Amino acid sequence: MTMGANDNHEPDDAEVESRERLRDRLAPEEANEDPIGGAVDGTAIMLAAAKASVPADLVPVLLDRAQRYLDTHADEYDREFECVYEDDETVVYFVPLGHWDTKGLEIGFSHRELDAVRRAHTEHLRRVGTKSDRRSEFETALEIREVAVVNREGNRQPAHG
Repeated sequence: MTMGANDNHEPDDAEVESRERLRDRLAPEEANEDPIGGAVDGTAIMLAAAKASVPADLVPVLLDRAQRYLDTHADEYDREFECVYEDDETVVYFVPLGHWDTKGLEIGFSHRELDAVRRAHTEHLRRVGTKSDRRSEFETALEIREVAVVNREGNRQPAHG
């Protein structure tokens, strides 16, 4: 068996610089707090982190930043978007395609950071769909929409345990 060129992948300078830039951009209080991953469930965070092009340990930090945005706009989400699921901890909304691109710019996410946040919210919806026997319905809707998972006040749990 021949080994491919990418079998022993060493991060290139751009990847290392990208990680350093994100850490440098974090406010000191963000870097010192224990990230919880916003309203997104821990398994969805792990799935998104495995697919994202950012370090896995930074995905909860990114989700916390997105959650702060969502918290300040919760009334807007209630008024403007379709709620497709809610429980004691979260409210899940379908939002238009491009939603996270627009909001990501406002929050200050890079393309890769934004992709990680979008993936985590999508994975959360998929898990909800599986548990509620609505997976097929949600997958169809994801062809024309994105998803935003909003936390209900007072129910935030650590993403990693």
